[in-house]
Amino acid sequence: METPPVSPLGEKDTSQPQQQWEKNSQESLDSTTRFRQQPGDPLTETFEQGLSPDPANRNLENPHETENLVAGLEGDSDKYHESTCEMPGSLQASNVWYCPDGSFVKKIIIRGHGLDKPKLGSRCRVLAFGFPFGSELLEGWTELTVGVGPWRDETWGELIEKCLESMCQGEEAELQLPGHSGPPVRLTLDSFTQGRDSWELETSEKEALAREERARGTEHFRAGNPAGAARCYGRALRLLLTLPPPGPAERTVLHANLAACQLLLGQPQLAAQNCDRVLEREPGHLKALYRRGVAQAALGNLEKATADLKKVLAVDPKNLAAKEELGKVVIEGKKQDAGLAQGLRKMFG
Repeated sequence: METPPVSPLGEKDTSQPQQQWEKNSQESLDSTTRFRQQPGDPLTETFEQGLSPDPANRNLENPHETENLVAGLEGDSDKYHESTCEMPGSLQASNVWYCPDGSFVKKIIIRGHGLDKPKLGSRCRVLAFGFPFGSELLEGWTELTVGVGPWRDETWGELIEKCLESMCQGEEAELQLPGHSGPPVRLTLDSFTQGRDSWELETSEKEALAREERARGTEHFRAGNPAGAARCYGRALRLLLTLPPPGPAERTVLHANLAACQLLLGQPQLAAQNCDRVLEREPGHLKALYRRGVAQAALGNLEKATADLKKVLAVDPKNLAAKEELGKVVIEGKKQDAGLAQGLRKMFG
């Protein structure tokens, strides 16, 4: 049932000088940056650009047709956290709040009322402005549904959703992002309908939502947007990870697809970790072995890379991508050996 819109918002407190807010914001961003440097769940890490073979031509079904780096996605043809950004108890009385994953700092301009916050399925009436050019998010009054719709697939959409999940009705806030030099984004949550926590969903509902996220992720991947695809696959995994073990087999597909995205985004450590999760359930999964081999090579673990790639070729001797990657690993190993030999000669010669 939709909560009625709040009464007209109160006046903003302008008594604090702008310079003081800028100073506090910078301190907040510094603290947030320190927070982000701590290790966490690999599914919660930020996705960054890296290798970029054309994903549009990938075979999404047959593991024997690995013709390029990621060889397509699984089953169709990536610390995610349960991040609802709940306010830490020590900061409840403060006007500044740090998103737990370090992605932004929120300054509350006008406090909302009540204790309820938007949840999965909540339809939110939002006033938003200040997005950078090219963010593809509409400014002004709009309606956004938490957990539903393609608006969440881009970086700004994901941040807005996290912020909405931390807001009460009638709240107005500014968002500061580490590294973002422009003016803060401003959000007002006018009203929202009742939603549900993920634990309240039936198993069939979670699986259906996960399938939708996976399908949208595959669309992004085919369109050459591995970052958007990774966000979709991560959200699908968060839904399925709440199911009793061992969980549906689709988790294996999602981990493998997420690893493919992370290789393209230059995140070999995360890719290797997701491949590990696949191989725990399916030790002979060729795509996961290949992708982990590529990831280990990128990390400089040449012996591990060689072992994985040889396993792929033992099953699929005609796998050209694995042959090519193994050749690169052998060449790199010879370079390292030559460098070591030269260093020893200088030391003892």
